[in-house]
Amino acid sequence: MKDAQGDPAYGRTNWRRFAVAVAVPTAAAGALVFGMANGAFAATFAVSGQSFKISADKLDGTGFAQYGGSVETADGKSIPVAISGIASAKLYNLCQSVKVPNLPISLTIRAGRDADSPAKATNLLIGVSELSGDAEFTDINIGQDASTLGLGGKDAKGKKGEFGQEAQHVTINGLTQTALSTTAGTFTLTGLNMKINLPGSNGKPPECF
Repeated sequence: MKDAQGDPAYGRTNWRRFAVAVAVPTAAAGALVFGMANGAFAATFAVSGQSFKISADKLDGTGFAQYGGSVETADGKSIPVAISGIASAKLYNLCQSVKVPNLPISLTIRAGRDADSPAKATNLLIGVSELSGDAEFTDINIGQDASTLGLGGKDAKGKKGEFGQEAQHVTINGLTQTALSTTAGTFTLTGLNMKINLPGSNGKPPECF
């Protein structure tokens, strides 16, 4: 379901779709949801609660981890997310977009459009509500205790006894995701372009997807 602005409604993530996207059986997706109820946090800062969209033609990551958690808004509202950690990532033709609340305006940020100069990030940690793409994992462990995760970066681990998974390498083609938080140790945006977008011919401002 979507809210009045067309964004996914909180608490209504299509977990079957998410499970397929990250190559996890539906039962494992249920374990991720259980982890969210127990409050592993994706970020140490209070989030706005507004979702934003991220897309890339290709994500190439070394060191991947994923587990269930939540993020909190400044007023104490807890929002469930799947936390994805990547120790070192390259993102080709990266786009990030966010709508301006109560206005028909969006902000887009694009980078890494040159195939030889992708955007790069280290210790990337994303609180995701929906993700899709064609994914390939190398040396993946599914069902690992979230507290023992270590491949996805220094902060990419959950609580003891909760469901997690990790892989030595991940490639996702045609990546699209809706997120509520992103942190990184470093984020290099080659060919950075930021733009304020007004409504197009369809009456809506452009977004990444």
